[in-house]
Amino acid sequence: MKISTHEDLKVFNKSFQLALMIFKLTKKFPKEEKYSLTDQIRRSSRSVAANIAEAYRKRLYPAAFISSMVIAEAEAAETQVWLKFSFEFRYLDNATVTSLISDYEDVIKMLISMRNNSSKWTFSH
Repeated sequence: MKISTHEDLKVFNKSFQLALMIFKLTKKFPKEEKYSLTDQIRRSSRSVAANIAEAYRKRLYPAAFISSMVIAEAEAAETQVWLKFSFEFRYLDNATVTSLISDYEDVIKMLISMRNNSSKWTFSH
């Protein structure tokens, strides 16, 4: 498959779908969490996909590409932490959280692979 845009990347699509799922799930969170847990988990989950898109557009500059991939990885890990809080507070059940954390682990592995093989994704000057 030819990759023409960030939207052709499996890791982008997976992270985008996960962010949509988290948005839907957090609609049921208590109102008192609106400006804390709900806002944080939505922000970090969306940031994963956004940073992947940004990294793809920075392929001309290998260091910038790697930096954006590292940020995307960190945001994915942050989302995993917020998911654990969501379970501890009983906002999400164990099966949902376990599945989402596993999905984010897959995203992280893809990001690490892209970062470690950045020469395959970036251009030389």
